[in-house]
Amino acid sequence: MSKIDDLARKTGEWLRGGGPLSEVVISTRIRLARNLAGFPFLSRCNAQQRNDVQKLLKEQIERLDLGQEIFYVDIDQADELDRLVLMERQLISRQHAEGEGSRGVGISAGETIALMVNEEDHLRIQVLRSGLGLPETWDEIDRIDDMLGESLEYAYHQRYGYLTACPTNVGTGIRVSVMLHLPALKFTSQLDQVFQAARDMRLAVRGLYGEGTEAVGDFYQLSNQTTLGKSEGQIISEFEQILPKVIDYEKQARQALLRDKLTSLDDKIWRAYGMLQYARSVSSEETLFLLSHLRMGVNLGRIDQLSLKTVNELMLSTQPGHLQKLRGERLAGEQRDAIRAEYIRQRLHGPSEN
Repeated sequence: MSKIDDLARKTGEWLRGGGPLSEVVISTRIRLARNLAGFPFLSRCNAQQRNDVQKLLKEQIERLDLGQEIFYVDIDQADELDRLVLMERQLISRQHAEGEGSRGVGISAGETIALMVNEEDHLRIQVLRSGLGLPETWDEIDRIDDMLGESLEYAYHQRYGYLTACPTNVGTGIRVSVMLHLPALKFTSQLDQVFQAARDMRLAVRGLYGEGTEAVGDFYQLSNQTTLGKSEGQIISEFEQILPKVIDYEKQARQALLRDKLTSLDDKIWRAYGMLQYARSVSSEETLFLLSHLRMGVNLGRIDQLSLKTVNELMLSTQPGHLQKLRGERLAGEQRDAIRAEYIRQRLHGPSEN
């Protein structure tokens, strides 16, 4: 059994359900974009240069002593299904999964660290934590960056800072993001005004799988848009000032639902539960939509027949890549939807009668 097969059979770090404020904040992630001095940006690299970058970075990644095992996946040689699983687990980006040429990723055993090679930049360092934990996440990624920087020469300009393929990352190269579950704000039609306020403060709002993806199941990523002219500490500090307001808005909306719209709230939660218990065909998008309602119901104490752990596991195991990995075979669209429904029924109340 491969390392990726092993991963597919457990819950990823971003859905462990622990950490501070995990009822609203699914995960905290920080990425650092770095490029190697002496090589062109990736878009200008030829095949040999891409190979040389990957070889050099792979050697350095495998030498790192991070206190846990790091295994390396050659993305260019990886099966399409393996790439999909890694993307669903937030360990590589969609761009990395669907790209071409020499590229790879080093992954820690606990999935808290991912080191993407030849994604958009030569190196993308990622640290991921369940719940809200910006200071701890920053301390860890800063430590890894320093360790790699001892043996690598990064492309750096005295005036502009770290040089990156995308101009918005120039400077610190940092991208801070949190994944939020905001079902009550969606239910009460307050999302637009909250997100407009976030955009006014130069924050980007994206879907579940980052840039270029739509929000599914009331899950949203909030991240900084620019890095030039600000230190890492300033960017994180600004985030720490904004986030509590968004979290408070969601909490207030949940309390308003409990106080003023309890019947409508329970109807939405229990309809979702009933559909998942008895559906014979369900898409991955609809599954996330329904599980989002269940997750809110569990967190608000409106449903006690189901644990948050089960909901989180289903959110990941029912995604296309994971479902096919768990099934041990490739599945076409309609067939996948039917098997997904069967799998959910079995998880929620045992095998159902046909």
